[in-house]
Amino acid sequence: MTRWGTPVMHRPQARVTAYDDALRTLVADMVATMYAADGVGLAACQIGVDQAVFVFDCPDDAGERTVGVVCNPELVLPEGKDRELDVAEEGCLSFPGAFVDCARPNRATVTGTGLDGEPVTFEGDGLLARCLQHETDHTVGTVFGDRVPTKARKKLQKTHDKLADEYPAGWPA
Repeated sequence: MTRWGTPVMHRPQARVTAYDDALRTLVADMVATMYAADGVGLAACQIGVDQAVFVFDCPDDAGERTVGVVCNPELVLPEGKDRELDVAEEGCLSFPGAFVDCARPNRATVTGTGLDGEPVTFEGDGLLARCLQHETDHTVGTVFGDRVPTKARKKLQKTHDKLADEYPAGWPA
């Protein structure tokens, strides 16, 4: 798992332009890694690949699971009176074991393309909305620690450092 601080984690990712066997292999590896790490989403940069693609398997507020792949994601968030923030704990597989509260809009829609280049749209609330936002952020070089106050970032770092032995460099194996 690629960790925060690695350059690929902090820059916009290259757009997916080829919908081929290499992309399908990459996505299969990402899905396997996400499940091995007990995650609900994973972006290509988190396994060191500079491609704007993420996978997810995540429930919404009603517990309904949504599973998908999004290449070249575009995020749409509610605005004005439709925008409500949800403050909840958030973590990242690239900064394992550490969680802090992060405010995000409670609904999100992501559009992009699927594995074969066909248009896809996913929308949701609760954890699914948070996941769609978190993973899209990865494709533009943002980690969720960039979205929290300095005090919360320090707490993240302290918790991460404390748990470092539980998440060695080869994790998840």
